[in-house]
Amino acid sequence: MSFSLHIDVPEALVASHGSSPRGRAWLAALPALVRDLVDRWSLRPDGPVRNGMAGLVLPVVRPDGTPAVLKAQPVTEESAGTALGLRTWNGDGAVRLLDHDPATGGLLLERLDAARPLSAVPDDTEALGILADLLARLTAVPVPAGLRTLADVASAMVAQAPGAVPELRREEDRALVRACAAAVAELLDSPGDRLLHWDLHYDNVLAADREPWLAIDPEPLAGDPGFDLLPALTNRWEEVRARGDVPRAVLRRFDLLTERLGLDRSRAAGWTLGRVLQDALWQVEDGDDLLEPEGAAVAGVLLEHRY
Repeated sequence: MSFSLHIDVPEALVASHGSSPRGRAWLAALPALVRDLVDRWSLRPDGPVRNGMAGLVLPVVRPDGTPAVLKAQPVTEESAGTALGLRTWNGDGAVRLLDHDPATGGLLLERLDAARPLSAVPDDTEALGILADLLARLTAVPVPAGLRTLADVASAMVAQAPGAVPELRREEDRALVRACAAAVAELLDSPGDRLLHWDLHYDNVLAADREPWLAIDPEPLAGDPGFDLLPALTNRWEEVRARGDVPRAVLRRFDLLTERLGLDRSRAAGWTLGRVLQDALWQVEDGDDLLEPEGAAVAGVLLEHRY
């Protein structure tokens, strides 16, 4: 079966991974990797290949007739804990893990409805409420041993921030990074111990049969749930701007999220600033000298209302 399975590597994955030797090696090995996992788990392909920015997904059917998806993506610091996180949630609010190949990071997952992401729900308040309830369930779980910790991530960010500041072109961006780093420094002694998704936005929530909605594509981390809020705050940013009052719209979202998750607003604001800082450091690392406007706007609102 594997020899008849043809895999074309999507251009989006080439764009995401093709700039580094390690990424190009993964792309070259990807078709054989997928064929090997299909054979090893006795799967039958059941539809065209799909992809996100990081990985490839192939709909399959298991030997017992159960529909599933095979996912392949490079093993990185962020994705290394995916299987452990999914195994810990055990399908409670998240897609269920059916099998895992530790050597390659290959995942066999229950099949959800990829044609019905939460982003398709037209009412933003309804969609945000669904996401908030999922996030509350996911972050209520004590973290298993062996995951990366926000304590380590945050300490590294605070250490890296002074070197990144001069790389930014505008003084307002430099001041924002310094303020975010200062907010994180205040929280280093209490990084939290919950199981975080790290990337829960509307397109990482899909409709399902056994539950109305389930989270996908986690990059699990041990830490404070406040560090998980930024993707929800910047979702559908065009709608935030269209309201004509960005601070009010950001605070409406922030209040809904912190209320549903039962979070202290000040701590949640501090860790959200930490997430803005992380994105800023990644942007500088990629050679950008301007901050993305969405995160900068959220940080500006929270800084104004937190202190």
